[in-house]
Amino acid sequence: MALPKPALAVIAAMVASAAFAQESPMPPEIARKLLEFGRVIDPPNTAALYVSRQEKEPYQGIKVERDVKYGTADRNLLDVFTPETAGSGRPVLIFVHGGAFIAGNKRGPGSPFYDNIMLWAVKNGFVGINMTYRLAPQSPWPAAAEDVSAAVGWVTANVAARGGDPARIYLMGHSAGASHVATYASHPEFWGSKGSGLAGAILVSGLYDLAGMPPDAGPSAYYGTDPALYAERSSVNGLLKTKTPLMIAAAELDPPRFVEQLNLLKDSLCKSEHGCVRSFLLPQHSHMSEVYSINTQDTRLTDEILDFVKTGK
Repeated sequence: MALPKPALAVIAAMVASAAFAQESPMPPEIARKLLEFGRVIDPPNTAALYVSRQEKEPYQGIKVERDVKYGTADRNLLDVFTPETAGSGRPVLIFVHGGAFIAGNKRGPGSPFYDNIMLWAVKNGFVGINMTYRLAPQSPWPAAAEDVSAAVGWVTANVAARGGDPARIYLMGHSAGASHVATYASHPEFWGSKGSGLAGAILVSGLYDLAGMPPDAGPSAYYGTDPALYAERSSVNGLLKTKTPLMIAAAELDPPRFVEQLNLLKDSLCKSEHGCVRSFLLPQHSHMSEVYSINTQDTRLTDEILDFVKTGK
């Protein structure tokens, strides 16, 4: 007896998924767990899948400066990762963490995250800068964008002494951090007199268009509850005009909103004078695994970053 079409479709999807899993750099046990978790944001359980796969301090061959002040606020702190062997002219990767606009930090006590991104950066020729910033509701819009601006300014002025090239600064944000990076890249009022100071911006699972934003606690705490302000505070329109090269990504298992935002920005850019940019949906990954996996054998996101830096697009 012939199987109904829906059943055939399910079987075909399972076969395709199994074939892909055989070629994937993601360990199958992690892939299974992420599927079990589903399209949710689950830092503790996702971190547990990756913590044993990450390096522990002290980091061989890498110098770390912790809690360097880049501004006057208590949370205006950054960590600087450089190779122990002196050098010069390295591109710079600044990472801006997420946390739903109301939480998060550049590093948790005893956690390998987000040192893992910095270690990957140094191993791949960068100076790594891991920053934190003021949080809502105590510090609403535009505090985080101002902090990103201050951090870029600090890096521009100080990174050459640490072997970095201030003309090649790449700003990478994840989740709320991607939203803050997008705000900086799209709003010239946060730049200095010489422009954004960026060689590129890397946006991973961020929010770019606040129109129709549901009243979630985190975004509302930062952007406010007045929809009349959302067009001005969104980044999508400014990103269509920016000269800064862009790379945008989201995860296959992201909550739907983040995939929708990826597609909205991607399509808007392609239809604009700016033109299409590097954009992709990261297979198998979730909202947190896409960054917790950096500096492991799964290099799908970081391969894209390296090619973006190499090609400028």
